[in-house]
Amino acid sequence: MNTQDTFKKTGDFIRNSATMKIGSIGILVLVLLIPTSMISSLMRERESRRDSVIQEINQKWGNSQTITGPFFTIPYKSFYKDKNEKLKFNVKYFHILPENLKISGKIDPLIRYRSIYEAVLYNTQINIDGNFIFPPLSQSNIDPDNVLWVKAVFSVGITDMRGIQENIQITFNEKKYGVSPGLKTTDIASAGVSSVIPLSQTKDSNSFSLQLNINGSEQIQFIPVAEETKVEIKSSWPSPSFNGAFLPTNRVITDKGFSADWKILHLNRNFPQFWEGNQYQVGNASFGLKLLITADIYQKSIRISKYALMFIVFTFSAFFFSEIINKKRIHPIQYLLIGLAIILFYVLLLSISEHINFDYAYLLSAMAITLLITGYSKGIVKHQYFTLTVFGILAVLYSYLYIVLQLEDYALIMGSIGLLVVLSTVMYITRKIDWYSLENIQKE
Repeated sequence: MNTQDTFKKTGDFIRNSATMKIGSIGILVLVLLIPTSMISSLMRERESRRDSVIQEINQKWGNSQTITGPFFTIPYKSFYKDKNEKLKFNVKYFHILPENLKISGKIDPLIRYRSIYEAVLYNTQINIDGNFIFPPLSQSNIDPDNVLWVKAVFSVGITDMRGIQENIQITFNEKKYGVSPGLKTTDIASAGVSSVIPLSQTKDSNSFSLQLNINGSEQIQFIPVAEETKVEIKSSWPSPSFNGAFLPTNRVITDKGFSADWKILHLNRNFPQFWEGNQYQVGNASFGLKLLITADIYQKSIRISKYALMFIVFTFSAFFFSEIINKKRIHPIQYLLIGLAIILFYVLLLSISEHINFDYAYLLSAMAITLLITGYSKGIVKHQYFTLTVFGILAVLYSYLYIVLQLEDYALIMGSIGLLVVLSTVMYITRKIDWYSLENIQKE
């Protein structure tokens, strides 16, 4: 046997060997990870584009709102001696929180569109009332004679002032006061409105009330600043997500909207009713809700793209076993085209779902790719039974993936059970194959 014949037989063995075929399929799977990664990047890019458009809409309407207060900021004189022993003073501030606070209101959601993107906006009308009881200053190092009670400032924190739709009027001890933009200090809130309301420390109780009409987007939060804070919110939005430091005490959610109420005590948070300066940060105690868009196509598409490798491996496995059983060789280029068709599903799904309902987009994309691969398999294998098998495998895979997508909380266990079933099926089908005897995949 000459050298040329030896090389020819070696080449035939490499082309026909089942082991080499598995190796080449494995390499193709790794190569297909590159376009799969590119598809994932495309999905994140489209999601980022969506987020930037929504943020632009929100900024013009009003961003997420956090309501802090009301609270009093009261100046006092802090005396000291300079280097010449001359007595001087600085003006400092202490803050007093209300004894009781009740917030009630209704959130009216709105949907605004720009191009193919939609943003969740809202207008809310909130009633706020409660009362203050001023603590004795003996609990602090402040001299009562140095307190400037006549310059006390009533403040309400509002994160995005652009959302204010109507003038705000405060009723305090049955007297009405207007407000000005800005806070005396940023110790408690970074932005909001305030009004100078002279106080008398000798008065036992000081009641207040005000109404807010503000625009916002996606989310609204509250800070529990009272010894007892009660919040009652209603809305026609059917899919709220309650978040923050506290969940509602009671909530009712239907397809026509929701209602929720909270009750928070001062013992539930990590700051007192009275302090000086910026000793405490109240933001960590915020709570509220977010108006969710349940059909977030980008999150769903990204989740689905994580199963691309599994689809490629299962489909390639079906074609490989067809080679073993039917003695019909399939070229690596044909495997590559099949893998690219599988990846194309995710591009179709993303592009179509941006214009129509996600479920319909999924059905159309899955049908298109299933028919494409099924028709291609019939052309290259020319075996009716195998063609029906490929169709069945793809139909089951896409149906299974859709079920996993819907059962988000049970996705892991469903995925684990599915892989167990598939592996068991493969092991059962191949249990009688003598792999050592499969030196060559014979060509018909």
